[in-house]
Amino acid sequence: MRLSGEDLACERGGRMLFSGLSFTLEAGQGMLIEGPNGSGKTTLIRAIAGLGRFARGHIALSGGVAGVELDEQAHYVGHADAVKPQLSVTENLAFWAGYLGGGDIGRALDAFGLHPIADLPAQVLSAGQRRKLALSRLALVPRLLWLLDEPSVSLDRAAQQTLAGLMAAHVAGGGLLMASTHMDLGTVFSKNLRLGAVAA
Repeated sequence: MRLSGEDLACERGGRMLFSGLSFTLEAGQGMLIEGPNGSGKTTLIRAIAGLGRFARGHIALSGGVAGVELDEQAHYVGHADAVKPQLSVTENLAFWAGYLGGGDIGRALDAFGLHPIADLPAQVLSAGQRRKLALSRLALVPRLLWLLDEPSVSLDRAAQQTLAGLMAAHVAGGGLLMASTHMDLGTVFSKNLRLGAVAA
């Protein structure tokens, strides 16, 4: 399995964030995306997830599930936690299980120890608890590619270690991982992709 990008370019607001970007990511590899604010880290991850468009270039996943689009084989966790405030923790996971085509809600609750707050509405959760709920989707439904944009924001040290363990297990199982961060994610990435500063 391989994710490859060739001659990628992205624009935002009429400004070129990056161009001529190429990379390959093999099964069992993680790639850390680094760069200053405004260099295009979020834009790159969103475009790979199918939530944005490349101005130029081509991205492809080979060796995945035949006939299934790239975005349907990926988990994307971005800056927004994407939880429904009126629904409980369990109901949020049930919604995502339905949307993603099934899943193990018990395993998702286990991942970040959410059982004690399983019946609470998401609107009363702390920022850290909402982040744990968002990240528990990674354990809810298996996906080949994880696309994580600043995933450790609002997490305490124990939750950061849990996230690191989930990422390491995903890669060890042959999965693909791309993550952007300004913080130490506590796990080993075999590749680094550095985006430059935005031109003045």
